[in-house]
Amino acid sequence: MGRLRLLFSVENIFKFGTQEKSRMLRKKLKLDPIVQNNSISIQHSTISDSTTTDLVQRILEIEKNMCKSLERLKFCSPVAYVYNPLQYAWEPHKEYVMKYCNSVKPIVFLGINPGPFGMCQTGVPFGQINAVKNFLGIEKPVLKPEKECPSRTITGFNCTRSEISGERFWGYIQKLCGTSEKFFENAFVYNYCPLAFMKNNGTNVTPAELPEASQRIIEEICDEALLQIFNLLQVKKVIGIGRFSEKRAQQVLKKSTLEDVSIYFMPHPSPRVVNNQNWPQKAENFLKENNLMDYFL
Repeated sequence: MGRLRLLFSVENIFKFGTQEKSRMLRKKLKLDPIVQNNSISIQHSTISDSTTTDLVQRILEIEKNMCKSLERLKFCSPVAYVYNPLQYAWEPHKEYVMKYCNSVKPIVFLGINPGPFGMCQTGVPFGQINAVKNFLGIEKPVLKPEKECPSRTITGFNCTRSEISGERFWGYIQKLCGTSEKFFENAFVYNYCPLAFMKNNGTNVTPAELPEASQRIIEEICDEALLQIFNLLQVKKVIGIGRFSEKRAQQVLKKSTLEDVSIYFMPHPSPRVVNNQNWPQKAENFLKENNLMDYFL
């Protein structure tokens, strides 16, 4: 009976009635987040303060707790498939965090969510296969999602299709910095939401295209995790890759105790963006215009 209760969709929870009824239903289902005092708090284990040598484990713990909250959610149309590479591609993702996020970072490049031929395959943000293998030096076993879309199969590092966004992003970073170590001295790349959403035919559904109720609950869960990440990294500059990421960073930092954090908008490298063939030049112009180039040279 307990398993059946989890089949309530996100939308049904919000339609359940009053806020008090919604709170009681969430509590009964043990479904994060729980509405309390007109705010939503994420249930997670306490992460104690420690030195930066523990930074990796603390970040991984934040991500695991975020995934525990997200995995209890059920999504309605137009979403037919939900992939979470932090589950089935955990090994390469963990390697990415261990290798490149073992110190505080003044700059965070904030993406949106996994692409079907990038992070969905490799567990790394903008994770185009060749870039992850050859530039980032990561190649680990990848499993399968529980429910797989026939037109968006997961083959991990054997995937033969290229994620154009990742090809453009990491290609430019490699040209700019030369080595991955140079780039990650001052920066980290992180995706706001670890979930990828697809229609029946495999078409991508972005978080901004989800029904409003689904957006709200995902934002509460992912905002909380992102806030903890920002605080741990002691971030000074957040570069939102796309307007969605910029907006979420703005909302999250309103809750942060960090001071003097600057938020920037950087054009997204997606081929879906009109007139985006010259994205590397746009990226370079952005870094120069905002006096950020010195961090990477």
